[in-house]
Amino acid sequence: MRTHLSRRHFLLGSLAVGLAPAWSRARLLAPSDRLRVGAIGIAGQGHSDLNAIASAGAEIVALCDVDETRKEVGSFREKYPKAKFYNDFRKLLDAGGLDAVLVATPDHTHAPATLAALQANLHVFCEKPLTHTVEEARAVATLAKKMNRVTQMGTQIHAGANYRRVVELIQSSAIGPVREVHVWVGKNWGGGSHPAKGQPVPKGLHWDLWLGPAQERPYHSVYMNMNWRRFWDFGGGTLNDMGCHFIDLPFWALKLRYPTRVEAEGHPPHPDTACEALTVRYEFPAREDMPACKLTWYDGGKKPKQLTDGTIPEKWNDGVLFVGDKGMLLANYGQRKLFPEKQFKDFTPPKPTIPPSIGHYKEWVEACKNNGSTTCNFDYSGALTETVLLGTVAYRLGQSFDWDGKTLKASQADAERFLRKTYRKGWELPS
Repeated sequence: MRTHLSRRHFLLGSLAVGLAPAWSRARLLAPSDRLRVGAIGIAGQGHSDLNAIASAGAEIVALCDVDETRKEVGSFREKYPKAKFYNDFRKLLDAGGLDAVLVATPDHTHAPATLAALQANLHVFCEKPLTHTVEEARAVATLAKKMNRVTQMGTQIHAGANYRRVVELIQSSAIGPVREVHVWVGKNWGGGSHPAKGQPVPKGLHWDLWLGPAQERPYHSVYMNMNWRRFWDFGGGTLNDMGCHFIDLPFWALKLRYPTRVEAEGHPPHPDTACEALTVRYEFPAREDMPACKLTWYDGGKKPKQLTDGTIPEKWNDGVLFVGDKGMLLANYGQRKLFPEKQFKDFTPPKPTIPPSIGHYKEWVEACKNNGSTTCNFDYSGALTETVLLGTVAYRLGQSFDWDGKTLKASQADAERFLRKTYRKGWELPS
């Protein structure tokens, strides 16, 4: 049995892919078959993900979590007594008997678990952000395409009706060509530093496995209850947490892919933790019939000037503002408004053209069973994740840079140290 994700393991897996097509090694599912899912990370966000996937018709056959102290872990073990329980996702994958996996761990473990699952020829649902680094995002998207697996990232609001109507408005030129878009989130996952001293590891928490690919350090409760999001070793602040949810809307509506320039500003970068109030500016080239545009991200209480100077008379803590040549469109998860209001008083929206979703989770489950497609597959969500994470790179670097999405190269050579990372021995990714 493998005990770590060795480089040799990945190379051998790549060789196997070359020797046999993916379909020949995958279980062929009939429409009546239940999708056999193993869940990696079943507390926190994993709790709602797992419930939703089960409700979508999947069969939960394996569970994995490194923290047995979480009440959700105990409740799922009782709910699915026939599902084998693991602390180490590598052992869950080695055991076989799966068609697909859910990955809902802290960000720093997303890529190791997802890549290993894809190498095992499994379909994958992974929470956002898809990965912890830009390099990982490209690796995951590339392997998913090579293995021809059905994938979906956990940007659940993408399935909502409001996002569909916003996309239709923008793409029908309701506000004219869009050259400027603003995205803001009021959260603040930033500040602090690594504790000087550790604490005893609680019984039931497998701290070494929790660390996974991150560099070894003593346990401390400051990392628990989602606070790991503040730390570069495990998360990446508010941008990494919420960027994929909110930047998803302009990414979809404006047909964005890779930015060509990125710059960021905020408090002086801290070596341990993310910024408490960050602004990031992305520049995107022209696409199809759409002009070049600039996208600005704000968090920690910052907002675009249109909201602070009264041009838009709304007080939304989170939202997206599209600025077009003929007007503006303000949106969030469930609302949309056109401005100036007087100008659009008698506006008739276009007829819906994007069909309703059957549900973000059900979309994935059904696509796995029927060789279908998903809206947030790793090709789309990989590029979205790369864009989000490039903002973190620019902030930590302290310099703006031009970006070549095709080659994964920044004009500032020092950006390399933030585009990728060093993995703890035994957790290395493929070269």
